[in-house]
Amino acid sequence: MADETAKAQIAQPGGDTIFGKIIRKEIPATLLYEDDQCVAFNDVSPQAPTHILVVPKKPIVQLSQAEEGDAALLGHLMLVAKKVAQEAGLSKGYRIVVNDGPDGGQSVYHIHLHVLGGRTLKWPPG
Repeated sequence: MADETAKAQIAQPGGDTIFGKIIRKEIPATLLYEDDQCVAFNDVSPQAPTHILVVPKKPIVQLSQAEEGDAALLGHLMLVAKKVAQEAGLSKGYRIVVNDGPDGGQSVYHIHLHVLGGRTLKWPPG
């Protein structure tokens, strides 16, 4: 986990991201879900037994920079997170996380939802 925190401290917004490359199919990924607005796939560095990322195709840098016009898309991401959690068998519950900025642990500057489950998650998370 410390490695992810260190990545977040040096990550910078701007430019293309790994998520953009996955969306454009330049980097292979096994998609668990795709529609005209977003994709979902397993995280390559899982922090729980189930760790799925839900990523919009629109490259919003971070939640704090989302605009009012992004409301429907952000709601759609939540519903897709619910769908992939159900399909992953997370019937006992799951957590949805959005990291924002370096202190929030954001290491990729393309907004995304983490769907975490498959074990009892602790609180507080940080």
